[in-house]
Amino acid sequence: MPRADRSGHNAAVCVLALVIAGGSWLAWTNPAIQRKPAGFPQLVSVQPLPQPAVPGQICEWSPASTQSSLRSAVQEQEQTASGKVRTSVTLDRPPVREIRDPSPTFSAVAVDPRDNEIVLQDENLFQLMIYDRMTNTPASASFSEPKRVIGGLRTDMEFNCGLYVDPQSGDIYSVANDTVDTMVVFSRQASGNVPPDRELHIPHRGYALAVNEASKELFLTVQDPPMVVVYNKYAQGKDKPLRVLRGNHTGMADAHGIGLDTKNGWIFVSNFGGTASYPDSGGNSLPHGGMAPGSGRYQPPSITVYPIQASGDTPPLRTIAGPKTMLNWPAHIYVDDQHGEVFVANDADDSVLVFKVTDDGDVAPTRVLKGPRTQIKNPTGVFVDVAHDELAVANMGNHRATIYARTAQGDSPPLRAIRNADLNSQALMIGNPGSVAYDSKRDTIIVPN
Repeated sequence: MPRADRSGHNAAVCVLALVIAGGSWLAWTNPAIQRKPAGFPQLVSVQPLPQPAVPGQICEWSPASTQSSLRSAVQEQEQTASGKVRTSVTLDRPPVREIRDPSPTFSAVAVDPRDNEIVLQDENLFQLMIYDRMTNTPASASFSEPKRVIGGLRTDMEFNCGLYVDPQSGDIYSVANDTVDTMVVFSRQASGNVPPDRELHIPHRGYALAVNEASKELFLTVQDPPMVVVYNKYAQGKDKPLRVLRGNHTGMADAHGIGLDTKNGWIFVSNFGGTASYPDSGGNSLPHGGMAPGSGRYQPPSITVYPIQASGDTPPLRTIAGPKTMLNWPAHIYVDDQHGEVFVANDADDSVLVFKVTDDGDVAPTRVLKGPRTQIKNPTGVFVDVAHDELAVANMGNHRATIYARTAQGDSPPLRAIRNADLNSQALMIGNPGSVAYDSKRDTIIVPN
């Protein structure tokens, strides 16, 4: 072998030996190289960031008065690169089509016996509609015209679902559910786009209310966390509640309707059934913080009963629940303490159920009002007009309120019906849609409410 070749071979052997030795030393001194695969991310090195010229400052500081902006900087960079300035264009395009219900949707009902009027909550168009109590829409008519309407931006009504009419003053109390978190009060004479006479800030997801006129106390249900919040009847602004009924032992689960039996001193609450546990276990104050992670669960729909002065984490005196009760999304309820009965707007069952105020456990209703002749479709509101011995029902499923004899049962047709859309128009029942998705397999738009 020539000398030159032997020299190159020897040099290569020396370099290789140095690399192996150096690699062995590096592997022995560097823990990151010694580390073996572990199946999860590992920290292998730490490199300090360069120190800024001014301690505590990494980004260049710009005063608030500067006229430069990120958008102008990007445009300048784009102009330098292309030689042309790109400008944005605002497109005001109408939709190709829309899915909406142009007609009012009744979510709650009350009767003003002094003025002989019926008041209906319209949760779809955010308004209150007041009719003569004896209004009866003919089959040939498209709708019945109300005596007056309270609605518009100045009213502070959105997703209004709870309703109470003061039997003496005629004041109308309305609860907003999902957005503005207020209870507003209008006078008997209010009409049009007018601000409320009084406004009370309430917890998020307030739903229904009832008033004990003897004690001047207003009872409000809150869906989540499920609770009953009691205020002075004339509370306004940011007034604090008098007491709060909430906790893991109350049995409330997505609380909706509320009714008072002032004769026996009881509170009745209807519950959809979705619930969770809360870290503070409940108490006589508004909650702080959310539910305990992983504690969410479903339980049967129910009606829970409490002492009228109950507060804190008070267990129910008794609970109406079980398959015999037929409860299925029990929405608003009305307690007729003169006749000892509880009326339930049973939304998902297209029915009105009637129980005794003393019922407990898995009991069948005393009466059931249900069937095609009743015109009841997804009822959410119910009111007993004791003065005229009548029952009024607000139906979200067919644009109408229906009125019956108080003791009506079975597939009984209404005495009267107030309709605000064509006889065969479909109620879409869209309420506060939060998102939208498209199912390409079924060519279907999916919108949760």
